[in-house]
Amino acid sequence: MSNSSASGSRRYAGPAILERGFRPFFLVAGLWAALAVVLWLAMIAGVFALPSALGPIDWHAHEMLFGYGAAAIAGFLLTAIPNWTGRLPVRGSRLAFLVALWAAGRLAVAASAWIGFEAVAAVDLAFLLVLWATILREILAGRNWRNLIVAGLVGVLVVSNLLIHLEYLGLAETADLGYRLAITDILLLVTLIGGRIVPSFTRNWLAKGGEAVFPSPFGRLDRLALAASLAAALCWTFLPEGGVTGVVVLFAALANGLRLARWRGHKTLAEPLVWVLHLGYGWIAAGFALLAVSLLTSALPQTAAIHALTAGAVGTMTLAVMTRATLGHTGRTLTAGSWTTAIYVFVTASGFLRVVSPLVADVEMAVVVLAGLCWIAAFGLFVAIYGPLLLGWPARQ
Repeated sequence: MSNSSASGSRRYAGPAILERGFRPFFLVAGLWAALAVVLWLAMIAGVFALPSALGPIDWHAHEMLFGYGAAAIAGFLLTAIPNWTGRLPVRGSRLAFLVALWAAGRLAVAASAWIGFEAVAAVDLAFLLVLWATILREILAGRNWRNLIVAGLVGVLVVSNLLIHLEYLGLAETADLGYRLAITDILLLVTLIGGRIVPSFTRNWLAKGGEAVFPSPFGRLDRLALAASLAAALCWTFLPEGGVTGVVVLFAALANGLRLARWRGHKTLAEPLVWVLHLGYGWIAAGFALLAVSLLTSALPQTAAIHALTAGAVGTMTLAVMTRATLGHTGRTLTAGSWTTAIYVFVTASGFLRVVSPLVADVEMAVVVLAGLCWIAAFGLFVAIYGPLLLGWPARQ
């Protein structure tokens, strides 16, 4: 944290929940991740119906990406950017306004059958537009040119949501494109940011333990992995079928797997707070590999690969970052207790079960429900254990 940012934090006298972006956004991300899946399971079981014009599958996909995913991204970036730029954090009423916009979007999509798609599009897009403008302004004002790409990726998330709403408005058949663009955009953010924090945090932990060999520094293989990930994202987004896309995606899987292997994750097994970062990044390589298999053969449906990249990679990495950032920014010891470890176990089980569910046709729905229950357990535990910390109360790890 820069001196100016730290000084500004000391002068802040408002409620703790609005002191820094991670506090409200990680809290609502955890709450919504659990509640949205509870609602979705109830909808597919036929025991509950939202007044939404979106079907249960579309609503689930939209809310995992633009509800949970967008909140987790907002919490991380609004907390990290002051460290990158040396500027004061977005907080207080400005932060409350952003959270209110996010919540309004969730309500609008849930009640879209009542209020009409024009209003839904305007309300739902407002949060991402304001978030993007806020991030872009802070990065430009801080002359933090290196992270303009981050602002660009948030801008792409705005475009992907717009493409989805255009189809719901009856103006274009672009929803599937929008969903693929959102998935790959979030994955690129995870790949970019993960490539910075996984080796960095691993190095810090290894140094603390007296290790002499550290993760390899950023180099040509890292650039190759990022370029391959971008190529795979573009190919699958715009050409979601075919052998050429499959080959490009397979190369991205290999490049990211080799990148991960250089970060010495096998030396971190004693600390779940560190190895879960490697596990989260590992899901990226595995997800790309499964996507390549689905494109090059008929042995695997794309839905399995998509859930490896979403429930697996995004779910694991965001929870890893949310737990670690919450501990670090609230002055707690950077170590995972038994309950935090349970969070990681549940989210991993959820990702695995969701990937294999299409492969067990006879019991697919039972496996989907079990995956959902594991997801709910992971995020329910996160809220129970970390919610008090985010609110400024003392709590156990």
